[in-house]
Amino acid sequence: MKHTLFGAALSVLAGAVPAFAEMTDIRFTLGWKTQGSDAPFLVALNKGYFEEEGLNVTIDQGEGSAATVTRIMGGAYDAGFGDINAIIQNAAARPGEAPVMVFQMWNRPPFAIAVPADSGVTSPKDLQGKTLGGAQGTPTTRLFPVFARLNDIDIDTVKYESLAPNLQEPMLIRGDIDGAYTFTVSSWFNLIANRKDPAKDFTWLNYEDYGMDLYSNGMMVSRELLAENPEAVAGLVRAVTKATMEITKDQDVAVEAIVAFDNLVNPDLERDRLEFALTKLMNAPETTETGIGGLVEERLTRSIALIVEGYGLERTPAASEIFDGSFLPPVEERKLEVSIN
Repeated sequence: MKHTLFGAALSVLAGAVPAFAEMTDIRFTLGWKTQGSDAPFLVALNKGYFEEEGLNVTIDQGEGSAATVTRIMGGAYDAGFGDINAIIQNAAARPGEAPVMVFQMWNRPPFAIAVPADSGVTSPKDLQGKTLGGAQGTPTTRLFPVFARLNDIDIDTVKYESLAPNLQEPMLIRGDIDGAYTFTVSSWFNLIANRKDPAKDFTWLNYEDYGMDLYSNGMMVSRELLAENPEAVAGLVRAVTKATMEITKDQDVAVEAIVAFDNLVNPDLERDRLEFALTKLMNAPETTETGIGGLVEERLTRSIALIVEGYGLERTPAASEIFDGSFLPPVEERKLEVSIN
Protein backbone atom coordinates (compact mmCIF):
# COMPACT_ATOMS: atom_id res chain seq x y z
CA MET A 1 0.00 0.00 0.00
CA LYS A 2 1.31 3.46 -0.90
CA HIS A 3 0.11 6.94 -0.02
CA THR A 4 1.59 10.12 -1.45
CA LEU A 5 1.01 13.75 -0.67
CA PHE A 6 1.22 15.83 -3.82
CA GLY A 7 2.73 18.54 -1.71
CA ALA A 8 3.63 21.19 -4.22
CA ALA A 9 0.14 21.52 -5.66
CA LEU A 10 -1.67 21.20 -2.37
CA SER A 11 0.57 23.71 -0.64
CA VAL A 12 -0.25 26.37 -3.17
CA LEU A 13 -3.96 25.84 -2.63
CA ALA A 14 -3.76 25.66 1.13
CA GLY A 15 -1.19 28.39 1.54
CA ALA A 16 0.87 26.11 3.81
CA VAL A 17 4.03 26.60 1.77
CA PRO A 18 4.81 29.50 -0.57
CA ALA A 19 4.09 28.73 -4.22
CA PHE A 20 7.74 29.14 -5.11
CA ALA A 21 8.97 26.72 -2.45
CA GLU A 22 10.59 23.54 -3.72
CA MET A 23 9.21 20.43 -2.05
CA THR A 24 11.59 17.66 -1.01
CA ASP A 25 10.47 14.11 -1.83
CA ILE A 26 10.91 11.63 1.02
CA ARG A 27 10.30 7.90 0.61
CA PHE A 28 9.31 6.48 4.01
CA THR A 29 8.83 2.83 5.05
CA LEU A 30 6.83 1.64 8.04
CA GLY A 31 8.06 -1.29 10.10
CA TRP A 32 5.20 -3.64 9.19
CA LYS A 33 1.63 -3.65 7.91
CA THR A 34 -0.44 -0.66 9.03
CA GLN A 35 -0.73 -0.62 12.81
CA GLY A 36 -1.88 1.77 15.51
CA SER A 37 1.70 2.19 16.66
CA ASP A 38 2.44 3.91 13.30
CA ALA A 39 0.12 6.76 14.26
CA PRO A 40 2.77 9.51 14.66
CA PHE A 41 3.79 9.19 11.00
CA LEU A 42 0.26 8.75 9.69
CA VAL A 43 -1.02 11.77 11.65
CA ALA A 44 1.89 13.85 10.33
CA LEU A 45 0.89 12.79 6.82
CA ASN A 46 -2.88 13.13 7.25
CA LYS A 47 -2.79 16.53 8.93
CA GLY A 48 -0.23 18.05 6.60
CA TYR A 49 2.61 18.41 9.11
CA PHE A 50 5.15 17.00 6.65
CA GLU A 51 3.85 19.35 3.97
CA GLU A 52 4.22 22.33 6.31
CA GLU A 53 7.91 21.44 6.50
CA GLY A 54 8.23 21.45 2.71
CA LEU A 55 8.28 17.64 2.53
CA ASN A 56 6.41 15.52 0.00
CA VAL A 57 6.32 12.24 1.94
CA THR A 58 5.36 8.88 0.46
CA ILE A 59 4.69 6.18 3.08
CA ASP A 60 4.76 2.45 2.30
CA GLN A 61 3.98 -0.50 4.51
CA GLY A 62 6.95 -2.50 5.78
CA GLU A 63 8.32 -6.01 6.03
CA GLY A 64 9.65 -5.97 9.59
CA SER A 65 11.50 -3.61 11.91
CA ALA A 66 14.88 -4.96 10.85
CA ALA A 67 13.92 -4.80 7.16
CA THR A 68 13.48 -1.04 7.52
CA VAL A 69 17.25 -0.77 7.89
CA THR A 70 18.04 -2.90 4.84
CA ARG A 71 15.41 -1.09 2.77
CA ILE A 72 17.06 2.23 3.54
CA MET A 73 20.57 0.90 3.00
CA GLY A 74 19.48 -0.49 -0.36
CA GLY A 75 18.46 3.00 -1.49
CA ALA A 76 14.74 2.33 -1.93
CA TYR A 77 13.82 4.55 1.03
CA ASP A 78 15.14 7.73 2.62
CA ALA A 79 13.66 7.21 6.09
CA GLY A 80 11.54 4.79 8.08
CA PHE A 81 10.27 3.33 11.33
CA GLY A 82 12.39 0.46 12.59
CA ASP A 83 14.55 -1.09 15.27
CA ILE A 84 17.67 0.65 16.55
CA ASN A 85 19.18 -2.76 17.30
CA ALA A 86 19.13 -3.58 13.59
CA ILE A 87 21.03 -0.34 12.98
CA ILE A 88 23.66 -1.53 15.47
CA GLN A 89 24.04 -4.87 13.68
CA ASN A 90 24.51 -3.26 10.28
CA ALA A 91 26.72 -0.45 11.54
CA ALA A 92 29.08 -3.05 13.00
CA ALA A 93 29.55 -4.72 9.63
CA ARG A 94 29.27 -1.73 7.30
CA PRO A 95 30.50 1.42 9.06
CA GLY A 96 29.23 4.62 7.51
CA GLU A 97 26.45 2.89 5.53
CA ALA A 98 23.79 2.05 8.10
CA PRO A 99 20.99 4.57 8.71
CA VAL A 100 20.96 6.77 11.80
CA MET A 101 18.20 6.99 14.38
CA VAL A 102 17.02 10.59 14.77
CA PHE A 103 13.86 10.10 16.86
CA GLN A 104 13.84 7.30 19.47
CA MET A 105 10.15 6.50 19.86
CA TRP A 106 10.04 3.21 21.80
CA ASN A 107 12.12 3.84 24.89
CA ARG A 108 11.30 0.36 26.17
CA PRO A 109 11.78 -2.83 24.11
CA PRO A 110 8.86 -5.10 23.12
CA PHE A 111 10.96 -8.26 23.55
CA ALA A 112 9.47 -10.86 25.90
CA ILE A 113 8.93 -14.57 26.43
CA ALA A 114 5.25 -15.42 26.86
CA VAL A 115 4.20 -18.53 28.77
CA PRO A 116 0.78 -19.77 29.88
CA ALA A 117 -0.18 -18.33 33.26
CA ASP A 118 -0.78 -21.83 34.64
CA SER A 119 2.60 -23.15 33.48
CA GLY A 120 4.35 -22.52 36.79
CA VAL A 121 6.92 -20.29 35.07
CA THR A 122 7.29 -17.11 37.07
CA SER A 123 10.99 -16.30 36.55
CA PRO A 124 13.65 -16.86 33.90
CA LYS A 125 15.18 -19.83 35.76
CA ASP A 126 11.86 -21.65 35.40
CA LEU A 127 12.46 -21.82 31.64
CA GLN A 128 15.04 -24.57 32.13
CA GLY A 129 13.80 -27.79 30.58
CA LYS A 130 11.17 -25.98 28.51
CA THR A 131 10.64 -25.78 24.76
CA LEU A 132 10.46 -22.24 23.40
CA GLY A 133 9.38 -21.34 19.89
CA GLY A 134 9.78 -18.30 17.73
CA ALA A 135 10.87 -16.93 14.39
CA GLN A 136 14.56 -17.08 13.55
CA GLY A 137 16.40 -13.78 13.46
CA THR A 138 14.08 -11.79 15.71
CA PRO A 139 15.74 -9.90 18.57
CA THR A 140 13.87 -11.90 21.21
CA THR A 141 15.13 -15.16 19.71
CA ARG A 142 18.65 -14.09 18.86
CA LEU A 143 19.27 -12.38 22.20
CA PHE A 144 18.08 -15.28 24.34
CA PRO A 145 21.65 -16.55 24.98
CA VAL A 146 22.48 -13.17 26.54
CA PHE A 147 19.21 -13.25 28.50
CA ALA A 148 20.15 -16.76 29.69
CA ARG A 149 23.64 -15.68 30.78
CA LEU A 150 22.36 -12.68 32.69
CA ASN A 151 19.74 -14.79 34.49
CA ASP A 152 21.85 -17.90 35.18
CA ILE A 153 19.81 -20.15 32.88
CA ASP A 154 21.43 -23.39 31.71
CA ILE A 155 20.75 -22.75 28.04
CA ASP A 156 21.57 -26.35 27.10
CA THR A 157 18.38 -27.44 28.86
CA VAL A 158 16.16 -25.10 26.83
CA LYS A 159 14.92 -26.49 23.52
CA TYR A 160 14.25 -24.18 20.58
CA GLU A 161 11.65 -24.72 17.89
CA SER A 162 11.83 -22.50 14.83
CA LEU A 163 8.39 -21.24 13.83
CA ALA A 164 6.83 -19.05 11.20
CA PRO A 165 5.65 -15.84 12.91
CA ASN A 166 1.98 -16.62 12.27
CA LEU A 167 2.24 -19.98 14.03
CA GLN A 168 3.78 -19.08 17.37
CA GLU A 169 0.63 -17.87 19.17
CA PRO A 170 -1.57 -20.76 17.93
CA MET A 171 1.11 -23.29 18.96
CA LEU A 172 1.49 -21.60 22.33
CA ILE A 173 -2.27 -21.78 22.89
CA ARG A 174 -2.40 -25.46 21.87
CA GLY A 175 0.49 -26.33 24.16
CA ASP A 176 2.78 -27.43 21.33
CA ILE A 177 5.45 -25.18 22.85
CA ASP A 178 5.94 -24.12 26.46
CA GLY A 179 6.70 -20.50 25.65
CA ALA A 180 7.11 -18.11 22.74
CA TYR A 181 9.74 -15.55 21.84
CA THR A 182 7.50 -12.55 21.22
CA PHE A 183 7.35 -8.99 20.00
CA THR A 184 4.78 -7.91 22.55
CA VAL A 185 3.02 -5.19 20.57
CA SER A 186 2.22 -7.87 17.96
CA SER A 187 1.76 -11.02 20.04
CA TRP A 188 -0.51 -9.37 22.61
CA PHE A 189 -3.04 -8.61 19.90
CA ASN A 190 -2.55 -11.90 18.07
CA LEU A 191 -3.63 -13.62 21.30
CA ILE A 192 -6.68 -11.39 21.51
CA ALA A 193 -7.53 -12.36 17.94
CA ASN A 194 -7.36 -15.98 19.12
CA ARG A 195 -9.90 -15.20 21.86
CA LYS A 196 -7.39 -15.16 24.69
CA ASP A 197 -6.83 -12.59 27.42
CA PRO A 198 -3.10 -11.83 27.21
CA ALA A 199 -3.07 -10.17 30.63
CA LYS A 200 -4.79 -13.01 32.51
CA ASP A 201 -3.97 -16.10 30.47
CA PHE A 202 -0.24 -15.51 30.04
CA THR A 203 2.86 -14.52 31.98
CA TRP A 204 5.28 -12.20 30.20
CA LEU A 205 9.00 -12.30 30.98
CA ASN A 206 10.01 -8.93 29.58
CA TYR A 207 13.66 -8.72 28.63
CA GLU A 208 13.94 -5.20 30.04
CA ASP A 209 12.99 -6.51 33.49
CA TYR A 210 15.82 -9.03 33.49
CA GLY A 211 18.96 -7.15 32.52
CA MET A 212 18.28 -6.44 28.83
CA ASP A 213 18.03 -2.65 29.00
CA LEU A 214 17.55 -2.08 25.28
CA TYR A 215 15.99 0.61 23.14
CA SER A 216 13.81 -0.37 20.21
CA ASN A 217 11.88 1.30 17.39
CA GLY A 218 12.10 4.86 16.19
CA MET A 219 12.51 7.02 13.11
CA MET A 220 15.74 6.58 11.17
CA VAL A 221 17.12 8.30 8.08
CA SER A 222 19.67 7.38 5.45
CA ARG A 223 23.25 8.59 5.63
CA GLU A 224 22.71 10.29 2.28
CA LEU A 225 19.72 12.31 3.49
CA LEU A 226 21.56 13.24 6.66
CA ALA A 227 24.57 14.52 4.72
CA GLU A 228 22.85 16.08 1.71
CA ASN A 229 19.67 17.55 3.19
CA PRO A 230 19.84 18.06 6.95
CA GLU A 231 17.02 20.59 6.66
CA ALA A 232 14.71 17.80 5.48
CA VAL A 233 15.76 15.65 8.43
CA ALA A 234 14.98 18.49 10.80
CA GLY A 235 11.59 18.90 9.14
CA LEU A 236 10.80 15.20 9.51
CA VAL A 237 11.69 15.32 13.19
CA ARG A 238 9.62 18.44 13.83
CA ALA A 239 6.58 17.00 12.06
CA VAL A 240 6.79 13.65 13.86
CA THR A 241 7.35 15.34 17.20
CA LYS A 242 4.25 17.48 16.68
CA ALA A 243 2.16 14.46 15.70
CA THR A 244 3.47 12.34 18.57
CA MET A 245 2.62 14.95 21.17
CA GLU A 246 -0.85 15.29 19.67
CA ILE A 247 -1.70 11.58 19.79
CA THR A 248 -0.62 11.29 23.42
CA LYS A 249 -3.63 13.48 24.21
CA ASP A 250 -6.09 12.51 21.48
CA GLN A 251 -6.23 8.97 20.11
CA ASP A 252 -9.27 9.86 17.96
CA VAL A 253 -6.96 11.93 15.76
CA ALA A 254 -4.66 8.93 15.46
CA VAL A 255 -7.41 6.48 14.52
CA GLU A 256 -8.73 8.89 11.90
CA ALA A 257 -5.28 9.07 10.30
CA ILE A 258 -4.76 5.30 10.45
CA VAL A 259 -8.08 4.61 8.71
CA ALA A 260 -7.39 7.34 6.14
CA PHE A 261 -4.15 5.57 5.28
CA ASP A 262 -5.57 2.03 5.28
CA ASN A 263 -9.32 1.51 5.44
CA LEU A 264 -8.91 -2.24 5.85
CA VAL A 265 -7.66 -2.01 9.44
CA ASN A 266 -9.80 -2.74 12.50
CA PRO A 267 -10.05 0.72 14.11
CA ASP A 268 -10.80 -0.58 17.62
CA LEU A 269 -7.93 -3.07 17.53
CA GLU A 270 -5.46 -0.48 16.27
CA ARG A 271 -6.61 2.05 18.87
CA ASP A 272 -5.83 -0.57 21.52
CA ARG A 273 -2.46 -1.26 19.92
CA LEU A 274 -1.67 2.45 19.94
CA GLU A 275 -2.59 2.67 23.62
CA PHE A 276 -0.32 -0.31 24.29
CA ALA A 277 2.58 1.43 22.54
CA LEU A 278 1.90 4.72 24.32
CA THR A 279 1.72 3.23 27.82
CA LYS A 280 4.11 0.27 27.64
CA LEU A 281 6.77 1.27 25.13
CA MET A 282 6.87 5.06 24.91
CA ASN A 283 5.82 6.44 28.30
CA ALA A 284 8.98 5.40 30.14
CA PRO A 285 10.41 7.10 33.26
CA GLU A 286 13.51 8.08 31.29
CA THR A 287 11.50 10.34 29.00
CA THR A 288 10.99 12.79 31.87
CA GLU A 289 14.68 13.56 31.37
CA THR A 290 15.17 13.02 27.65
CA GLY A 291 11.73 13.87 26.27
CA ILE A 292 10.18 11.64 23.64
CA GLY A 293 12.59 11.16 20.76
CA GLY A 294 15.72 11.37 22.90
CA LEU A 295 17.80 8.79 24.70
CA VAL A 296 20.63 8.47 27.23
CA GLU A 297 23.98 7.88 25.54
CA GLU A 298 25.39 5.76 28.38
CA ARG A 299 22.40 3.45 28.20
CA LEU A 300 22.72 3.20 24.42
CA THR A 301 26.39 2.30 24.83
CA ARG A 302 25.44 -0.51 27.24
CA SER A 303 22.76 -1.76 24.89
CA ILE A 304 25.22 -1.77 21.97
CA ALA A 305 27.43 -4.08 24.01
CA LEU A 306 24.50 -6.46 24.57
CA ILE A 307 23.72 -6.52 20.85
CA VAL A 308 27.37 -7.11 19.96
CA GLU A 309 27.42 -10.09 22.32
CA GLY A 310 24.04 -11.46 21.28
CA TYR A 311 24.70 -11.30 17.55
CA GLY A 312 28.40 -12.14 17.72
CA LEU A 313 29.41 -8.91 16.00
CA GLU A 314 33.08 -8.34 15.20
CA ARG A 315 33.04 -4.60 15.79
CA THR A 316 31.42 -2.43 18.48
CA PRO A 317 29.95 0.72 16.94
CA ALA A 318 30.07 3.97 18.89
CA ALA A 319 26.81 5.47 20.11
CA SER A 320 27.42 8.45 17.81
CA GLU A 321 27.21 6.12 14.79
CA ILE A 322 23.75 4.95 15.83
CA PHE A 323 21.87 8.00 17.11
CA ASP A 324 21.87 11.70 16.29
CA GLY A 325 19.71 13.82 18.58
CA SER A 326 20.80 17.16 17.16
CA PHE A 327 17.59 17.60 15.15
CA LEU A 328 15.25 17.26 18.13
CA PRO A 329 13.23 20.28 19.28
CA PRO A 330 13.92 21.49 22.86
CA VAL A 331 13.17 18.86 25.48
CA GLU A 332 10.46 21.08 27.00
CA GLU A 333 8.46 20.59 23.81
CA ARG A 334 8.79 16.80 24.03
CA LYS A 335 7.69 16.07 27.60
CA LEU A 336 5.41 13.07 27.42
CA GLU A 337 2.17 13.02 29.38
CA VAL A 338 -0.06 10.28 28.04
CA SER A 339 -3.81 10.52 28.52
CA ILE A 340 -6.00 7.76 27.15
CA ASN A 341 -9.40 8.85 25.85
